[in-house]
Amino acid sequence: MFAAQPSMENRNIAAIFYETADLMEIRGDDPFRIRSYRRAAEAVEGLGFRLADVAADTRKLLEIPGIGKGMAANIQQIVREGNFTLHEELLQKYRPSMLELLKIQGLGPKTIALIWDAFQICDLEGVEKLAREGKIRELPRMGEKHEQKILKGIEEYRRISGRFLLDTAERTATKLREFLSAMPGVDQITAAGSLRRGRDTVGDLDILITGPCCADERLDPLLDRIVTFPGITEILAKGDNKVSFKLRGGMQVDVRTLKPESYGAALQYFTGSKNHNVSIRQRALKMGYTLSEYALTRIADGARIAGATEQEVYAALKLDYIPPELRENQGEIEAAEQHRLPRLIEVDDIRGDVHMHTVETDGRCTIEEMIDAARERGYAYMAITDHSKNLAFANGLDDTRAAEHVRRIREAASRSEGIRVFAGIEVDILADGELDLSASVLDEMDLVIASVHSHFQQEPQQMTERLLRAINGGHISILGHPTGRILLRREGYDFDLDAVMQAAARHNVAMELNAYPDRLDLCDRHLKMAKERGVKIVINTDSHHTSHLEKMRFGVVQARRAWLTPEDVLNTLPAEAFAAAMRKHLQVEVTAG
Repeated sequence: MFAAQPSMENRNIAAIFYETADLMEIRGDDPFRIRSYRRAAEAVEGLGFRLADVAADTRKLLEIPGIGKGMAANIQQIVREGNFTLHEELLQKYRPSMLELLKIQGLGPKTIALIWDAFQICDLEGVEKLAREGKIRELPRMGEKHEQKILKGIEEYRRISGRFLLDTAERTATKLREFLSAMPGVDQITAAGSLRRGRDTVGDLDILITGPCCADERLDPLLDRIVTFPGITEILAKGDNKVSFKLRGGMQVDVRTLKPESYGAALQYFTGSKNHNVSIRQRALKMGYTLSEYALTRIADGARIAGATEQEVYAALKLDYIPPELRENQGEIEAAEQHRLPRLIEVDDIRGDVHMHTVETDGRCTIEEMIDAARERGYAYMAITDHSKNLAFANGLDDTRAAEHVRRIREAASRSEGIRVFAGIEVDILADGELDLSASVLDEMDLVIASVHSHFQQEPQQMTERLLRAINGGHISILGHPTGRILLRREGYDFDLDAVMQAAARHNVAMELNAYPDRLDLCDRHLKMAKERGVKIVINTDSHHTSHLEKMRFGVVQARRAWLTPEDVLNTLPAEAFAAAMRKHLQVEVTAG
């Protein structure tokens, strides 16, 4: 009998293989073996199905590129036991703290191995102490500059520690909802807090539950069920109507049970933000009410006014309903009072996704597979935009390959019904601002996304001039992931965003809101800047697999946080109007719908 661990997802298996490869590199193992684990991790990450569901079938595992007999056996052990022998041996030798060091920018496996061999130190505090004492610079291939980079990396890691990507928090909330929804008497399970507001990263996860089972005499079975959720490493608290726990990976989850008559008040309270709630409570007091997580109550006689739904709470305060994404105390209360809240963009407004990669470069799926997936999502159009040659590690396209790729995209488009397929490119903006392909090849494209993928450490003035030169060149349609940030890993590069936005507006160049959860670039603040300066936005997923297309919703959430409407986003347009917007010589008035 093959009994799989219920919580073993593809990402968990991939993470174990990645960790194993890193620890093997620290140990100085054979590079070929190390690469085999990284290839296996990449293969598992890119699968369109849950590996644990087929792990018992060795034949199916061997059909996966990059998975041989040994790796198939490792997968089966991981799915069955939650880990495998080599990974456990390496963790025992180097201790789990070594894995934390790998999260620090400037501390790759080889540097960690040097430090380990010299000092037998493998924890964050120990490495920081060595750096501050000037001892790391004395090691081979090190120096003062590298030592300072390590200290800066440790400082940045501590700043973002305890934060999680939106999709990570959403997956946890979904699993908990599925785990608890089978309980009799559960009506609603809702994530509140920063996840519901769509913040680009999430700290603690707040979950609210209501239904008949939340009555006092029926509550104990629900609380007992909550603490058996897979992945819990520590129970922090278990009270009358609340359970708090830590999950493997460090996320804290607070689950509260509520009686139906208080659900709306609690949802409003625990969604936040703090500043929004303070202003709402002050408004309530001025109107003679008091607002808590249980109800909106009249001060004079204690009468209950509202609380079952958020809508009735806001209505009782003479406000239009305020979407969670806007609750940051940035004018939304005044707008709700004056009936000025905009009709925010929604996922259903998006008519196409125009940033995706195929097996021609670093994608995992073919042109045809990406087209079929976009059609299945109901899109009117999509674009294939593989990398240019400067991204050598991604097998980027030179002029000859790019021209041939355009021909293949157009051939596939001619065979595809029900969706318009644009031929494009994600061309690199080189260090001097030149584009990575010739003008004649770029002219063949229906749209050109231009992005920075290298030389991130340029001085702000140099980076600004680089971006301005690319925009002013007249070939690009969209500036891709404009700040270059990778959430929880890398800050964006430093440049004059205002100057770049003004140039983009003058040259009719759109800016991308990259919806992939580890980028969300532009952020909500920068999206507001773009709107104020007349720059149009295109929301893309930057998909490298058909499964990535569903990430669009994360970009839409960021757009909503920036108060964007369908009229602010170009890919809410019909196909022909969108195509016109990609041509630089046309000024397009966006009319969505």
